[in-house]
Amino acid sequence: MFEAVEGMLAEHREIEGRLAEPETHADARLAKRLNQRYAALSAIVDTWREWTTLGEDAEAARELAAEDASFADEVDELLARREEAEEKLRRLLVPRDEADDKDALLEIKSGEGGEESALFAGDLLRMYSRYAEARGWSVEVLDSAESDLGGYKSVTVAVKAKGTPAPGEAPFAQLKFEGGVHRVQRVPVTESQGRVHTSAAGVLVLPEAEQVDVTIDENDLRIDVFRSSGPGGQSVNTTDSAVRITHVPTGIVVSCQNEKSQLQNREQAMRILRSRLLAAAQEEADAAAGEARRSQVRTVDRSERIRTYNFPENRISDHRTGYKSYNLDQVLDGDLGPVLTSCIEADMAARLAALEEQ
Repeated sequence: MFEAVEGMLAEHREIEGRLAEPETHADARLAKRLNQRYAALSAIVDTWREWTTLGEDAEAARELAAEDASFADEVDELLARREEAEEKLRRLLVPRDEADDKDALLEIKSGEGGEESALFAGDLLRMYSRYAEARGWSVEVLDSAESDLGGYKSVTVAVKAKGTPAPGEAPFAQLKFEGGVHRVQRVPVTESQGRVHTSAAGVLVLPEAEQVDVTIDENDLRIDVFRSSGPGGQSVNTTDSAVRITHVPTGIVVSCQNEKSQLQNREQAMRILRSRLLAAAQEEADAAAGEARRSQVRTVDRSERIRTYNFPENRISDHRTGYKSYNLDQVLDGDLGPVLTSCIEADMAARLAALEEQ
């Protein structure tokens, strides 16, 4: 498995040289892509060097221990540290989603449960926003449709990291397993008898695509404009500022109405459309690659009900990984890390198992 590192060492040196050239930084997109790849390779190269050095040090200590028994403990310590470095390196070398270094788009929609579901969608948005804030990420609302009681019938946000995140630490890599149906059990604000109701909201997570990631032919687009509805200021219901874009070849439809100008709404809708097209292309590529590739990509099922939020018991349960805790109030306030880690670790274990079977 470690044979691949040699080629990565050469690629790491090459990218390091390119990043030192001023002309590289004249192209912002190229510089960003190289920085992301360099960060991923640096983690592998540094761990490889640590693993190699610990092996050499252990061998030297073993030779000394043959003459002086006091070095025996040092041998054991160095070998234990080398095993840790080896496991870390194995995990770094596991093939990841190509989109793992990207920012993310989250689409949250109310489902069964009416107004209560819309309120829960708002709770999910707050949870993700608090989690993003704690990580130093920004959250930008691209489009939303509010409900009568202040929840969301639907809301789309962009979650963006600052700088170049470490491998596996970008928004999409951390949030991609949030996609699916989230179920809530609680007494709705509209319930007069105090009975616990069950409702649900859906979450879709997409890697945010850049213009270089997806080529869109303007002739493939049907663009309609209409009047905005709901909260939004003086332009609501007075001008045709809302935009609906249909990508004819795929049938994907995106609409935005949050901004006051038609141009701004069009730009936001195109951001969402690019991300949906990128996600569709990745799914098609995964399917074409066969079962071996599919077993290594998004192995935690996100198509069905994935999680239950039980308010009476202050319990959160992830149905895919078996994760359960009784700090729902803290999770909804942004303490989402352990829940996400359970999904990421389950996916990593499945990927490692798939590699060992090959």
